[in-house]
Amino acid sequence: MKKIYVSIWILAFLLLSPALKAQQHELQTGDTTWYKTIIPEEKQGLLKNVSMIANMQFGFENAFLDGEYTGSKFRFEQFRLEFRGQVHKKVYFRFRNRYTKAPDVQSLDHLYGSVDLAYIRVTLGEKWNLSLGKMCADWGGYEFDYNPIDIYEYSDIIEYADNFLTGVGVSYQFHQNHSFTLQVLDSRTKSFNELYGDQPGVTESKAPLAFVINWRGSFFKGKFNTIWSYALHTEAQDIFMNYIALGNQLRLGKFTIEYDFKWSSEDLDRTGIVSATVPDVLYRGADTIHFPYAVKNTLYYSHWVHFYYRVNKHINLAFIGMVDFAKWKGGSADPEKNTDNIRVAWGYIPTIEYYPFKDFNLRFYANWVGRIYNYSDYAKTWLNTPDHPVKDYNTGRFTIGFISPLAFF
Repeated sequence: MKKIYVSIWILAFLLLSPALKAQQHELQTGDTTWYKTIIPEEKQGLLKNVSMIANMQFGFENAFLDGEYTGSKFRFEQFRLEFRGQVHKKVYFRFRNRYTKAPDVQSLDHLYGSVDLAYIRVTLGEKWNLSLGKMCADWGGYEFDYNPIDIYEYSDIIEYADNFLTGVGVSYQFHQNHSFTLQVLDSRTKSFNELYGDQPGVTESKAPLAFVINWRGSFFKGKFNTIWSYALHTEAQDIFMNYIALGNQLRLGKFTIEYDFKWSSEDLDRTGIVSATVPDVLYRGADTIHFPYAVKNTLYYSHWVHFYYRVNKHINLAFIGMVDFAKWKGGSADPEKNTDNIRVAWGYIPTIEYYPFKDFNLRFYANWVGRIYNYSDYAKTWLNTPDHPVKDYNTGRFTIGFISPLAFF
């Protein structure tokens, strides 16, 4: 019973947040010592099975475009507040909200888009678990498996995806080194029209669901590990998205290599990079061609590699390299289209990290996030308009900052 009180107090904290905000002026200008804490001292012992974590990535950024310096700023790249813990010997909960994203209520799951996680996990047996609520879609791959605060820049497919979706999931620990997860989730958080706009000839699905299966494996006493997955999205009637992620990790003492291959075939352009490159109106001689928001038959795939070497307890050296391909498959309404290739994006992130404390997960970092965007000759010639320029460019970002999941209790 005491453990159930913990969830009640945390829920009260979340519900009372708007009221506390309304009192903000008074609390900041007057004597606050007489205000009672939300969780009274006599109840705080109930928090022994609950954690509150502030996931933060903060830094001083210096930006460059095509080699030219464009400005500097202090920036919270990530701030995600999390509550999690046991409220029963067989019931675990987790809630995480992102404060660096607009809190707009989403039309499908009826939650703020800033809410990453809001689910419970129920232990069904020695090897089975059931999760219900808004959760991390188990896409697979090591890049996506990291806490977001540990990522300095995502590859294209992850960057533009809905990575936190509402539904149910079942996990099975097949062996101490192997587990499987099956999830049935909303395919997206927004309605079809909000995401794609008006699509002539396409009928919205009555059940826009995503089916995800994931395998996590470990071999040779943990030296080689895998996170593989396949996902099928129902975007509309007879309109699907197939997604495969193959994550592989090789651990050799202080040196670790991680490699992900990601592949997304989309009947309707869900990722949106190709649609953003194609202008709404194309002029072909005397003809005018109109494109709706999302083009059809796109393909995205990427290679992502992560090297890191833990020099000692205080110093970590890392390098991330990635290349992302965006293609527009098959024929199209554009008679000038002579290739599937639209864009290739390269990325490289050399990083040095310093851990000052042996018993506390806080690190300071300095890195360079470089991106190079190259468009095909077709895109630069036939998709380029005065109002919609298409040209090669590169960006850079030098940052010094800190990362820490600050656990308060």
